[in-house]
Amino acid sequence: MNRTKLRRQIAWEAARLMFDRRESEYYRAKMKAARQICKGWVKPADLPSNAEIRDEIQNLSRMFDGDLPVAQKLREMRIAALHLMQLLADYRPRLIGSVLTGHIRRGSDIDLHLFSDGLDAVTGVLEFHGYQFETQRKEITKSGETNIYRHVHVKDTYPFELTVYPSNKAHYVFKSSITGKAIERASIAELREFLQREYSEINLDEELNRVSDSVDPFQLFFSLLLPLENVKQDPRYHPEGDALYHSLQVFDLACDQLPYDEEFLTAALLHDIGKAIDPRDHVAAGLEALEGFITDRTYWLIEQHMETHKLRDRTIGARARRRLESHESYAELVLLGECDIAGRQQGVETTDLESALDYLRELADQNF
Repeated sequence: MNRTKLRRQIAWEAARLMFDRRESEYYRAKMKAARQICKGWVKPADLPSNAEIRDEIQNLSRMFDGDLPVAQKLREMRIAALHLMQLLADYRPRLIGSVLTGHIRRGSDIDLHLFSDGLDAVTGVLEFHGYQFETQRKEITKSGETNIYRHVHVKDTYPFELTVYPSNKAHYVFKSSITGKAIERASIAELREFLQREYSEINLDEELNRVSDSVDPFQLFFSLLLPLENVKQDPRYHPEGDALYHSLQVFDLACDQLPYDEEFLTAALLHDIGKAIDPRDHVAAGLEALEGFITDRTYWLIEQHMETHKLRDRTIGARARRRLESHESYAELVLLGECDIAGRQQGVETTDLESALDYLRELADQNF
C-alpha cells in the first residue's frame, strides 16, 4: 500500500477512536488504529503525526456537528476554562490540550494542569464552589519509567480533567512523549489575552460573570434527586422503599425502551423530585424547581405522568383522554407510566445516581 495512503488511513481510524471517546491519548489511538489496519507491526515512519490526527478529528466534527456549533462550543469551553482557572488561581493553573488548540471533538474535556503538594487543597476549593468531582490516582509507565498522576474529574456543563503536579513542577517544561516538543499551554493572563484577541466582539468580563451566575442543570438535578433517598413511601403502593430507589428503577426501565431519547429519560429520572419538596402536590413542586432547566417536552411528560394511572384504570374522562392523545408525545407518556408502575420492585439492582446523570450528560453533549 502507498505510504501516504497508509498514513491517512491510520490517521482517520485513530481520529474515529478519539472522536468517539474510545481512546483519549494520541499514541494509543494511532497504535490501535495501525494494528487494525495493518494486522501486525508498523514502521514508525508510517504512523501519522498528532497534527494529522487532529485534522481528521476536525473533519469529523464538521461532518457531524457543523462548523458554527463547534465554534460556539469552543468559545464557551474556553471561557469556562478561564472561569475555573481564576477560582483555582492559587495553584497556578495552565490550560492545555484541544480547548486551547481549537481541535475539540464530541465529548472533549477541558484539560488543566495545576500545581499543589496536596490534592485536598484543590478539591477543597471545588467543594466550596459547589462542584461535583471524582479523584483518580493513575500509574503510567513509559519508556521504563513509572510516574504517578493525580487527576480530578470535574462534572460541569463542560467536563474538566485537572492533573495536579507537585508545586516545584510549576516552571517545568512539559514535553510530548511522542513528538518531544514542549506542550502548548496558557496561564490565566495568557488565556485572557488570547480570548480578548480571538473574540474581540465580546465583553470577556460579562461572559465570565454569566458563567459564574449560571447553574449547571445536572448539578441542580443531583441536588434535587439526592433528598429522595430520605423520602419513604407508602408500602401499599411503593413496596420498593425510598423515592430515589424508585426513580432509578424507572430510569433504568426507560433506558431499556428509549436509550437515546434524552428528554424522555430526563422525565423518567426527575418525575418524582417534588416528593422531597411538597409531597401534597409533588408534580407542581417538582416542575417549579425545574423551571428553566428542562425542555417543554420533558416538562409535559412530568406534568402529565400522574394521568397515566387514570389511563390504566380507565377513570380518566373522555375529554382529558382526547387531550392527551392529541399530544405528539402521547406514546412516550404511556411508556413513562408503564415504567413508573414497573419500577417498584424490591431488591432490584439499579444504576447509581451519578452514573445516571453522567449518561444524560453524554446524551446532551451528543445532541449539542
